[in-house]
Amino acid sequence: MAREVSAKPLPQHLLLKNARLIDVLNRRDEVTDILIKDGKIEKIGKIDQPGADTIDLSGKIVTHGFIDMHVHLREPGREDKETVWTGCNAAMAGGFTAIACMPNTTPPIDSPDTVLFVKSRAEKHLVDVYPVGCVSKNREGKELAEIGNLVEAGAVGISDDGDPVYNAEIMRRALEYVKMFNIPVIEHAEDKQLSNRGSMHEGFTSTRLGIRGIPSISEETIVARDILLAEYTGSRVHIAHISSGGTVRLVREGKKRGIKVTCEVCPHHFTLTDLAVENYNTFAKMNPPLREQKDVDEIKKGLQDGTIDIIATDHAPHTVEDKECEFDHAAFGITGLETCVGITLSDLVHKKVISLDSAIDKLAIAPRKLLNLPIPEFTAGALATFTILDLEKVWKYDVSQTCSKSVNTPYHNYEMRGKAIGVIHKNKIFME
Repeated sequence: MAREVSAKPLPQHLLLKNARLIDVLNRRDEVTDILIKDGKIEKIGKIDQPGADTIDLSGKIVTHGFIDMHVHLREPGREDKETVWTGCNAAMAGGFTAIACMPNTTPPIDSPDTVLFVKSRAEKHLVDVYPVGCVSKNREGKELAEIGNLVEAGAVGISDDGDPVYNAEIMRRALEYVKMFNIPVIEHAEDKQLSNRGSMHEGFTSTRLGIRGIPSISEETIVARDILLAEYTGSRVHIAHISSGGTVRLVREGKKRGIKVTCEVCPHHFTLTDLAVENYNTFAKMNPPLREQKDVDEIKKGLQDGTIDIIATDHAPHTVEDKECEFDHAAFGITGLETCVGITLSDLVHKKVISLDSAIDKLAIAPRKLLNLPIPEFTAGALATFTILDLEKVWKYDVSQTCSKSVNTPYHNYEMRGKAIGVIHKNKIFME
């Protein structure tokens, strides 16, 4: 049962006192006050505003509102797993002011009507929802979807996520077509023949457990192909949820050659390995799968040197019935909206894998640049779109308190240091 949470309307004047403002766009990091009037920034500096509602944020951070560019909301079609509204609630509780949702719904987001339906379901929520449309009609990989109409309706990218764009000719045409609209093709990189109905990473652990494995080459083969196609077409390709060290190396080399390739990584792929599947734990079953420590190490190097542009969740809610079954029959995917920021701060920032500024860039700035969305700014007159962080808060994720409809996560009782404690957007506020 999802925990009910709600945002409140902002008072006409809201004064945030003693906040540590981090503006990575302008390399600004200072303790200051922020006055918000009618949902917009009125003033930043030392402020005395009698009569204003005041929140003392001493020791807390205010920064650009975070966006998760890879979320599965399941609506339309599987509202038993998640709805647009409950997914937005989980995003809000996790520190996000916006999300982009993937098109593998029922029916898929391959028509303007479906794009508009999803957007309409989130209209009154604090969290913005940006649908990603399909590359191919019905995600079948046979014929391009009506990409221009999808973009006109509000799609910010195209993907057949859940499946790769397996036909190289279709992928080439998609890459050529999106150049007219300045949107990315977002690829779920997986050679299904090499995956061969596997359920976890192919390696020592899968052999010991007797589970059919998915080799890392199944991801890397499609990544290599798509980088070459991006080079040939001069277009942009974005590799979703990378999991292998080989993929990091391929993307790094592609960038060095000036190819327009970007990629994202999920927290589970820089914190967990295939050992999490021990005891046939279906809550650690995902696609791409958790891989080996050497892959985690390469992913951290990719985060450090800028090869990996974005941190996203691949939030994939499922019913209990989908997960509490034989491992081979269990659904792929875990929830992630409420744990992403905490894991990033705890396992990357505090452990000095990347800086706080870099983490903010990967959670707020780079995704918006990729999707060609407005970036929240700290200037007078700008819409107040903030994520509020407590960098030192030590906490454990309790899945019984989730705002999602689903509980399929390996992070129950996972201890973290650092948490998103509030968000402000669309003249609304949510605070823990």
